Amino acid sequence: MIELQNVEKTYQSKHGNVLALKKTNLKIAAGEIFGVIGLSGAGKSTLIRCINMLETPTGGKVIVDGQELTAMKDSELRKARQNIGMIFQHFNLLACRTVYDNIAFPLEIQGMSKDTIKQKVEPLLALVGLEDRRNHYPSQLSGGQKQRVGIARALASNPKILLCDEATSALDPQTTKSILGLLKDINKRLNLTIVLITHQMQVVKEICDRVAVIEDGTIIEEGTMFDLFTNPKTPTTKEFISSINNVELPEILKTAPMSKEYLDGSRPLVRLSFIGDSAGDPLISTLIKKYDVEVNIIYGNIDSIKDIPYGTLLIEISGDREHIKNAINYLHERKLKIEVIGYVS
Repeated sequence: MIELQNVEKTYQSKHGNVLALKKTNLKIAAGEIFGVIGLSGAGKSTLIRCINMLETPTGGKVIVDGQELTAMKDSELRKARQNIGMIFQHFNLLACRTVYDNIAFPLEIQGMSKDTIKQKVEPLLALVGLEDRRNHYPSQLSGGQKQRVGIARALASNPKILLCDEATSALDPQTTKSILGLLKDINKRLNLTIVLITHQMQVVKEICDRVAVIEDGTIIEEGTMFDLFTNPKTPTTKEFISSINNVELPEILKTAPMSKEYLDGSRPLVRLSFIGDSAGDPLISTLIKKYDVEVNIIYGNIDSIKDIPYGTLLIEISGDREHIKNAINYLHERKLKIEVIGYVS
């Protein structure tokens, strides 16, 4: 559905050129909710604006639904953009227009009749739950309601793709949750491809199928949500994960004597990650009963990734060396994500 091939973007300034986006390659499948996460200034807004050509790439190709946007003339590009809706952090609503008229605005620009516009706007008001606010002005709406208007307006042209530029950053946590729920519902109902950029890991954890981490104009990591949560490879990704999920060792263990190899009497420190049905399995009691080991739970948490249970557990295993080995083999057999951090003396 969306493919970026060696896309670059350079901005010119008084102090010289600024390379905001370096040779970027990305593929996003049809119907997918894809997240791009990064700190301020990382290049995520530039990336998403290159997808709909609001920013013209300095180099590379942007291909959307089989069409190369970077090779199009302005008239062709305007038509192609009708398949790409976009919502913004600060809503960008017209203050002098009602909810109904804000949603109708892009259809008016396309020259549609009032009857055709009504046929399109009415279902959108219902979809975003704003039938009773149709004649209200933006100043009479809450932040969440304003964003719902923005979503409905972006859907007015019946796009195949919805780009979300920090769409929840200006909202409180409860309103953010309701907007993310709406986006998930729209994705399922309309099979809409959604690209969402944010600096909030909680947002991508809640809604995204896959995510890319961007830093200094470069995508440094990409994968499914479960892959990133259970096996973050870069310091930046680990920092994002740790903001909502305690994957760091407690201070007392950071300073404890620890070796990479087993020594007589040492105890392995093991981090487990599990998802789906296995999140509720009685692993600890099984280890203790079946393998005659002692298990000290240092940290545990059960959360969810896109409504699928996801758990992390940090444990210390004590006992006979052979028993410990058998217990760890059992954990591997359960196809859990296992990391032996080290052996505590």
